[in-house]
Amino acid sequence: MTPAKKGTPAKRVTDSTTAIITLRLFDGTRNALPDGSELLIRISDGAQHQLVNHFFKRSSLEFKVPFVDNFTRNYTVLTIAVGYRDAGFFPVVLSPTLPASVDLMLVPKKAQYGFLGWNDLTTKYTRMSDFLCCGSPDDGQRNYEKLLRDKPAALASLLNLTAAMSAIHLPQGTPLDYFRRIEWDESLAQDRFFGFADEAIVHQVETAASQGVFEREPAPGLFHRDATSSFKHLQFGEANVQLTFHEKTLETIVGVPCVRVEPDIDYYKDLAGHTLLEVVPNALSHGLTDPQVVYALRWIAGRHAGVPEFDPSYTLNA
Repeated sequence: MTPAKKGTPAKRVTDSTTAIITLRLFDGTRNALPDGSELLIRISDGAQHQLVNHFFKRSSLEFKVPFVDNFTRNYTVLTIAVGYRDAGFFPVVLSPTLPASVDLMLVPKKAQYGFLGWNDLTTKYTRMSDFLCCGSPDDGQRNYEKLLRDKPAALASLLNLTAAMSAIHLPQGTPLDYFRRIEWDESLAQDRFFGFADEAIVHQVETAASQGVFEREPAPGLFHRDATSSFKHLQFGEANVQLTFHEKTLETIVGVPCVRVEPDIDYYKDLAGHTLLEVVPNALSHGLTDPQVVYALRWIAGRHAGVPEFDPSYTLNA
């Protein structure tokens, strides 16, 4: 099925055999993508029958597609554009009575980071700047500006993780509330960082896991050297935080017993997302997680879930 001719919106008239997908495209600044770019839109049903495979030049479109009340109602929407990273979402679960909204972010392949200066960060993102100062309030600005200058991808990863952890609700507080120090050294990379947190965080995460908020990873030491336990947050299908604990590495910071913690974010909860979307070529390779991909996936997942917009304080600019 294709949209109405000449890109006009599909009529919002459905019966029990049809449904509507509303697709909106945004850029790395979280604003609507301007019309005019040539966009290849592919839409497939749950049986992987491709129903749309056409070029369009509008960033807001509606598609009328078949609906069957079984596994085939779980659609995949994929957008491809020259010069941009592919973007997609699965599953888009259809209903014959309500349009399914899909918001996708197209990030330029050679996007430039748009970081805030320290003063603007402390004014507009107080919770984030406070976290960056944990354990070293006098060094927060120096560490931030050093990363911005020398390791921008690592800074983007740190900001992604800070924003994502601030949205995780433990039985008491968020993971950010337990950190006492960030390790500002070579271990701070574009896919993870290490720090020390009040050891109470381990019990908090274990309790949350017993309530279905996290999933315990088997054999944590396989992918995280010296790890004793690891838990993946289960909020989204993509870009969930994983908290890995190194409980043999302990320190006391200002009288608080602390454990070493390693937060990171994986692209997908499982291989199905990668297989169906085919949007992250190195998700199954040994390459480091790209913070720009995490930024887009996390933003898309949040939009689909209807939660507050993912905003790690920076943008991705052409």
